Amino acid sequence: MIIVLKPECSKEQLISFKENLTNNYGVKVNTWEGVHSTVLGLIGDTTAIDIDYISAQDIVEDVRRVQEPYKKANRKFHPEDTVIELSNGTKIGDGSLVLMAGPCSVESSSQVCEIARSVKESGAHILRGGAFKPRTSPYAFQGLKAEGLDLLKQARRETGLPIVTEIMRTSHIDMFENVDIIQVGARNMQNFELLKELGKTNKPILLKRGLASTIEELLMSAEYIMAEGNDKVILCERGIRTYETYTRNTLDLSAVPILKSLSHLPVIVDPSHATGKSWLVESMSMAAVAAGADGLIIEVHNNPKCALCDGAQSLTPEQFDRVAKRVNGLKSYLTNN
Repeated sequence: MIIVLKPECSKEQLISFKENLTNNYGVKVNTWEGVHSTVLGLIGDTTAIDIDYISAQDIVEDVRRVQEPYKKANRKFHPEDTVIELSNGTKIGDGSLVLMAGPCSVESSSQVCEIARSVKESGAHILRGGAFKPRTSPYAFQGLKAEGLDLLKQARRETGLPIVTEIMRTSHIDMFENVDIIQVGARNMQNFELLKELGKTNKPILLKRGLASTIEELLMSAEYIMAEGNDKVILCERGIRTYETYTRNTLDLSAVPILKSLSHLPVIVDPSHATGKSWLVESMSMAAVAAGADGLIIEVHNNPKCALCDGAQSLTPEQFDRVAKRVNGLKSYLTNN
């Protein structure tokens, strides 16, 4: 249940009203204070609450029952967009377009630093790179692990770009203390124990949609993180598995406006993993921006043919520069028209 209070509601009235709800009905009350109104989200068994009684209170403007099982991620509870700000001032979800770019897998110091410098020059705001790599085959390159994290941090020192990289297990959380954004990959979207532990951190979490997960399942996974106290969640559409085999996955761009409607959390798109083909990245990036995405996460490699991981879907620095210019131009046009 959500309760929208009138703008003239005083602090004293708000405190008294919340105490009344907690003491009389045994529910937990979350409060979101916006520019134009204050919204209370009631979590727990609200069946015994008389909506007519609540509506009759002088400070109450509107009361609604919420059917969706996700509460904290629900826009009804939090009408205003969540904006996540990183230490360098980069904001995700404020209406601008954030570009995350870098190699699928960190391979060496020279590789990741060279790519970091090039994508920064092209306008990237965040460096992506895999240190721990979940692979379908146990014989495939699994990443440099802790060494890869150190190389990402080295690239951050050289360029100033914040870093986003994927975590695999709860026991690795301490290793990610100096990572700017922790990524939960598609295979771990429903690793609920990992999500709960990440919810106890204060780190932004980039949560990728599972291989065959519904939109509601993605939001419920975000709820696991947020229920533990961490509201800094970024949703990522990266394609789902369908009967189509021409592309690596099927990019569900309809998920972008749907998620923006259902949730207040930022939504980004990964056109690289979605298509698996570098020549499709530009057009899908443009389409994602047109659909309303808050950002893009794109794989870039200085020598895709020799990449140890996902070279077929990686752009060269020159290709990324073109994509960055085009998506920024489209974003500017959409903002001004």
